[in-house]
Amino acid sequence: MNKQENIPIGDLSKQQLILIIEELIKQVEQLSKELEKYKHPKNSSNSSVPPSKDENRPKRNQSLRQKSGRKVGGQKGHHGTTLQMTETPDEIIRLVPQYCNKCGADLEEHEVILDSKRQLIEIPPITPKYIEYQCFQKQCKCGHKQSGDYPAHITNHIQYGPSVEAIVGYYSAYQYLPFNRMKQMFGQVFNLPISQGTLVNILEKLAQKGQPIYEEIRSYIENSSSVGGDETGIRVNGDRWWGWIWQNLNASFISITSNRASQTIKELFPNGFPNAILNSDRWRPHLSTHAAGHQLCISHLLRDLNYLIELEKTQWAADIKMLFQEALELKRKKLEYQKKDSSVVEIEAKANELLDKFIDKTKTPKTLVFQNAMKTNRQSIFQFLYRKEVPPDNNGSERGVRNFKVKQKISGQFKTGQNAYAILRSIIDTTIKRKIPVLKSMSLIAQMPVFIAAE
Repeated sequence: MNKQENIPIGDLSKQQLILIIEELIKQVEQLSKELEKYKHPKNSSNSSVPPSKDENRPKRNQSLRQKSGRKVGGQKGHHGTTLQMTETPDEIIRLVPQYCNKCGADLEEHEVILDSKRQLIEIPPITPKYIEYQCFQKQCKCGHKQSGDYPAHITNHIQYGPSVEAIVGYYSAYQYLPFNRMKQMFGQVFNLPISQGTLVNILEKLAQKGQPIYEEIRSYIENSSSVGGDETGIRVNGDRWWGWIWQNLNASFISITSNRASQTIKELFPNGFPNAILNSDRWRPHLSTHAAGHQLCISHLLRDLNYLIELEKTQWAADIKMLFQEALELKRKKLEYQKKDSSVVEIEAKANELLDKFIDKTKTPKTLVFQNAMKTNRQSIFQFLYRKEVPPDNNGSERGVRNFKVKQKISGQFKTGQNAYAILRSIIDTTIKRKIPVLKSMSLIAQMPVFIAAE
């Protein structure tokens, strides 16, 4: 109806009053729907929002984890760690009594018997080791003066050695130390002056040396039978870029690019993952990637269902959430099932029944959107039940991309060296999964020759 201006309410007709009331009722209903989302905001327990962005976090625990029934604390059979004494101490200080505290007698000539021992651990002052290479010359009887040859890695009159390169890589890519603090650490702890510019150059050089290993990791992931993929936003020189990860139990491949589109995946993995079940959330570039099959992250789906249950209070959301939890329990009991196994046949049948169930679009529109998404990706819900190497969630990838956030929390945005970080962090995460000490892996790379790509 047209807006009534400056007309006393007593002068309005009954019909006009009815129209005004109907209009107000519509506005109240519309505003109530808009306010509903503020009653049930998205957070880390009901969506993919990270915990760091939770506002007004609820006091009650909304974790997806279920009670295990076990007592709090260390479990039976758990082996703790205790500081151990060494059998070969570097220094021994003998504490021998000289006289008797009771009678004052001299004990100088008495036999010494070891009663007990204690050890103190100290780190001696760290000083850099300078190794000088002297190149000598000899003159042959033919008159030629023959000089000695420097080792291939000795290229300047003075330079930092592989051990320094390894430590720089360790503290930058693994411990996330900013360049200025790393400079201070080298000066104050290692007594070795080093500039921020030199630190950047060392990281780039170390990444070049690690390039062949980085390519091997990419190839390994590309040909694996199970892969998880994820991405997160990062900052590079003030611009929004994206940190990507593809990983499994044995390796992690990381890349940093300026876009979040399928183009990145096609450039890095032009063949896709022909042998793998690709585990991901519902981000389209991952779902459209060529693979032997896809697995939706069940943890993501459970958080989405938590939100639907809070927001629209549908029994359907509660029922399918329970079904997903039943499937997870099956995976815990047994890693791999056959298609004809009665347990999974029942799960699949329940899923089909729920996905075919009518959902009222006007009353619960978001629940209907979720149901349609599950129908579209029906073959990607329970792949984890049929292949033992496929996890039901993509938590491994989420843990991997979290390193980007931690890195930026400590060191700030990338101003340079993002590609070097991607290479070194891929190697670090892979060596951790293969139980190789991080510093050892950095040391081995530092001793390698610089990789020069073919023209």
